Amino acid sequence: MYFNDFSLTSVLVITISWYILQAIAYYKFFEKAGQPGWIGLVPFYNYYTHIQIVGRPTWWVVMLLVPVINFFVALTIHLDLLKSFGKYTYFDQAVGVILAPFYMLYVAFTNTEYLGKATEMPKKKKSTSTEWFEAIVFAVFAATFIRWVFMEAYVIPTPSMERSLLVGDFLFVSKIEYGPRTPKTPLQIPLTHAKVWGTEIPSYLSFIQLPQWRLPAFGEVERRDVVVFNYPPEFKHPKDLRTHYIKRCVAIPGDTVEVRAGQVFVNGESQENPELMQMRYFVETDQVIRPRVFENYNIWEQYQSVNPEGKNGYMVLTVGENAEKLEKLDFIKRVTLMLDDEDRVESRIFPDARYFPWNADYYGPLEVPFRGMKIVLTKQTLAKYGSTIRNYEEAGDVTISEDQLIIDGEALTEYTFKKDYYFMMGDNRHNSEDSRYWGFVPEDFIVGEASFIWMSLDDKENLFSKIRWSRLFRGIE
Repeated sequence: MYFNDFSLTSVLVITISWYILQAIAYYKFFEKAGQPGWIGLVPFYNYYTHIQIVGRPTWWVVMLLVPVINFFVALTIHLDLLKSFGKYTYFDQAVGVILAPFYMLYVAFTNTEYLGKATEMPKKKKSTSTEWFEAIVFAVFAATFIRWVFMEAYVIPTPSMERSLLVGDFLFVSKIEYGPRTPKTPLQIPLTHAKVWGTEIPSYLSFIQLPQWRLPAFGEVERRDVVVFNYPPEFKHPKDLRTHYIKRCVAIPGDTVEVRAGQVFVNGESQENPELMQMRYFVETDQVIRPRVFENYNIWEQYQSVNPEGKNGYMVLTVGENAEKLEKLDFIKRVTLMLDDEDRVESRIFPDARYFPWNADYYGPLEVPFRGMKIVLTKQTLAKYGSTIRNYEEAGDVTISEDQLIIDGEALTEYTFKKDYYFMMGDNRHNSEDSRYWGFVPEDFIVGEASFIWMSLDDKENLFSKIRWSRLFRGIE
């Protein structure tokens, strides 16, 4: 269940059902605490009474309206209510969080008594080690929850998005923009991803795999969004624990994407290029250029080369503006944009170079699959979409021959897609492993939207110059 599965109606049904169960529990709780039971049915007033019963300041009601903070306030007063009715063990607290509001109903209607305000109840004397343990458990829980629902830190490890994003940029990725995913692999060491820190040891047990849902979101993936997702063709890990990739979305479900002479077209229209998009250029010169010259123009990827005409120089990856500046230098003869020939075929190109003789600069047209898209199964359509159906549709036991698709033993003549897909490309267009090489990104592999850079470190600099101060807290376009 993903982006479009949570309609407004379903969200309202879930919210109202939750509220009704909570209100019924409140009715009994309030009666036991000496308050009129009907207050439990009144919105906001019931929260006000709840806060009074557990002994928290009444102005906490206002904090329930503040995003993010309201989660921690609601969690605190929820646990306080359980304590006020004698449920204060770790088991009670854990079940009370995981199964709320069902556990609230159980506590309210079983043989429990109101013991007083939780904040005024005598505190059990704890050892220093116990206090430290509880503090660590709470910190891990809070960090895990924030990482799952709201934000996750991410570092740029490769130059595929330069110069929009640089190697060493530390980002915050928004989960709520596209909706957080429920965990598919629940048995995992908290705050890890696939491996234990600094080792090759898996940080999870995969024998339990849960159905996965995406919670309601603020928006959907749009063209030009910078998106973090799980790398689709990495099959050695469960899909929610595959390596994180970051690329720019250039085409959404139903779009037809094409690259002509390095320029992206979507549905036949030329697309606006990212401001700092890098391409490959040949810098023709008879001189040896010192690395410092390239660094002055923010060119970090360069090497000596000979162009097809036999001219000496350097192959560089840079933005168009810097290429123009280089060409004006006295010792530079010419700077030329280097594109693949239209008739050159890249063997690794997606979907299948045998049927689609494309390359990175001359690609497509290719339609991006969408949920409900129906295709007639031919040798051509299977070459185009067969691997996507087999690897990501979760359609069952899939077997593909050149002109036949067999699912669970049944040969099909047509197929209807179950998921939406996206086409991703790096801003460093000639140094990016992206959808041109490994295909579409399924909707359930989307992690979140890159929001802003909170830290940036240059590993080529010394200790005192490592921080790129100009990039701190910069938004991502």
